[in-house]
This record gives sequence, C-alpha cells and structure tokens, in this order.
Amino acid sequence: MDELVRRYLRQQVELGGNEVLMEGKTRPGAAGAAPTPASVPTPARQPKDWRVGAPPIPEAGLTILAPAGDDAVLAWSSLSQVADAIGGCTKCFLCQGRTRVVPGEGDPRARLLLVGEGPGQTEDQTGRPFVGRAGELLTDILGAIGLAREQVFICNVVKCRPPQNRKPLPDEMAACAPYLAAQLRLVEPKVILALGATAAEALLNAKRSLADLRGKVHSYHGIPLVVTYHPAALLRNPNWKKPTWDDVRIARQLVDR
Repeated sequence: MDELVRRYLRQQVELGGNEVLMEGKTRPGAAGAAPTPASVPTPARQPKDWRVGAPPIPEAGLTILAPAGDDAVLAWSSLSQVADAIGGCTKCFLCQGRTRVVPGEGDPRARLLLVGEGPGQTEDQTGRPFVGRAGELLTDILGAIGLAREQVFICNVVKCRPPQNRKPLPDEMAACAPYLAAQLRLVEPKVILALGATAAEALLNAKRSLADLRGKVHSYHGIPLVVTYHPAALLRNPNWKKPTWDDVRIARQLVDR
C-alpha cells in the first residue's frame, strides 16, 4: 500500500475515527487464511470521509467587533509588507534572542487561517511556522480534512520565539498584535482556527479556560472563529486528539458553507 495512504489511515485512527484495515499479502501458511496469489494484492478499506460522524455546528460564542483602526495595520497593503515590518521589529524583548522571525506562510487568499502561540526552536531556526513535531501533526490533521498546508495560512500570535518556549507576556503579545491584525485583514479568511489558549486569548481578548471557549463558534470581526487544542498539547496528551478532531471538523464545515 502507498505510504501516504497508510499515514492517512493511521491518522484517522489516532484522531478517533473508526478502525481501518491496512492489509497486505496474506502470509503463506497462516492459520485460517486462504492463500493469496502474489499478483493479486488484498485491497484495503477506503479511508473514512471526515464528514461521517462530524459534530453539528455549535451555538454562537463571543463576538469581537472591529476596532477603530490602527494606522499601521491599515498602511500595510500586502503580506510581504507585513513580513518586512516583522523582520525589522524591535518593539519587545523577544527580538534580542531570536535567530529568525517567523511571520507566517500559506495561501494569501486562504479560506482557513490558523493561529498558534509562538515559534519554537525549529521554527526559530527555519523562519517557518509549525515545522517541528507539532507541525507534522498539524499537517496530518489538515490532510485528514482534505486540506494541504499550501491551501491554508498559518501564523502565530508572536513572531519571535519566547525563551524556553514559555507563554508570551502581555506586552509581547501587544507588540505583535498589529502584525496579526494586518494578516487577518489581508488574508480575509472565511474561518479562523485558534490553536491553544494563548491564541484564543489574543484573538478574543478573553482570559477563559480552553474548555469554556471550545464547542462554540465565536466571531472575530465578523469571521467565524473556532478554538481547539494546540498540536503540541496533543503530543503530551493523546486523549485530546478526539476533541480536537471534532473542533477541526466544525471549522471545516464552516469553510464549506
């Protein structure tokens, strides 16, 4: 079986989908097994459609209205201009320890925009968001709902790595807020997916638990916003994969509306 298909099926199981069979040739002499000619491969069960068993669209949550308008945010007319501004930014302490800034990447007209907390070590070295282990998991999750990384836009609340990957401080998030606001304005996504409590706090301006913010469709300047766990959290606690799978499928349904 093609390795990409195996990876897809394995990810479906990890995210709580129905068990699938990843069969190959029958082992000769296996008890109870009919011999399978080498020229006739045993077909695998087709991957389960992400729509099957997807949760319904939940009730409305918080509503964040558009602010009066920041001159800097409105002055940038392209994502490349925002990235250039980020590259020369020295507005907070994080600039002192960075190797590279991590502005974000993806489709400039993406229907789905994902926001994480901040760059990690691998991201700081490469200048790209979500390219470590958590990034690999995020790529798999996107693939499971039929989206490639190139079809979405991925960025973070802060664009430089906090020391020891700690949570960004309020002044650091405030320093980067115009860049994030500009990216959201320029991409104009159909749906925003907030990955983790820090991203949700920054976007919704609300200090609430992730449990309280999940399971609702919030509104950020008129754009539906869904909150879920950060992929790094799923690596620490696999039990959160199933609820994350539900959240992501809610966001995907909103994209298709």
